[in-house]
Amino acid sequence: MKLFFLRHGKTEWNLESRYQGAGGDSPLLPESYEEIKQAASYLKQFKFAHIYASPIKRARETARNVRKNLPGKPAISLLSRLEEFHLGKMEGMLFKEAAEKFPQEFDAFRNRPAEYQPVEIGGESFQQLIDRMTPAIQVIVHAHPGDQQNVLVVSHGAALNAEINALLGTSLAHLRDRGGLSNTSTTILETKDGGQSFQLVVWNKTDYLKRKLDPTDTI
Repeated sequence: MKLFFLRHGKTEWNLESRYQGAGGDSPLLPESYEEIKQAASYLKQFKFAHIYASPIKRARETARNVRKNLPGKPAISLLSRLEEFHLGKMEGMLFKEAAEKFPQEFDAFRNRPAEYQPVEIGGESFQQLIDRMTPAIQVIVHAHPGDQQNVLVVSHGAALNAEINALLGTSLAHLRDRGGLSNTSTTILETKDGGQSFQLVVWNKTDYLKRKLDPTDTI
């Protein structure tokens, strides 16, 4: 079974380098709809049994627009466990503002996941996020038993980065070692034992996007 993890299309706050989190949101950029079609052009070679998505609008809209361009138009289920990190007081803040007001939390969130303690900002730790997302992934895997099953999961950059690495057995201290995930990127994992273990097939695939990415695309 293969799990295709798609990060949502680029939003206004992504472009502004502003934290969204689970409680914040902003519209997809007009050009993001074309980039979602470009992602679908790559994904349509695979037959998907189902699409699962975060209910947050930027992810939900990405999932619905991808679906329009996939053969068979697979059904979509929204799962709250797939939403982005709860970032508390940092949500809605520009990165530079968060770095000034919450320097320890900002640095640890980006560079030292094992040391990230979001108590002051009222946020969610990496372990807390993994503990809520992993059961959702296990439910998805168990809902589609058998060989040659493909499932699309549409979610968020920071959350997907942490969860995918955790599924691969990466420790908290090394969750950021593979780098970030870009808007409208695809990462693929495979499991051959019903979700007991996962292998990385593709990380942060973006070569189907018809533009050069910039730093605001990747988190």
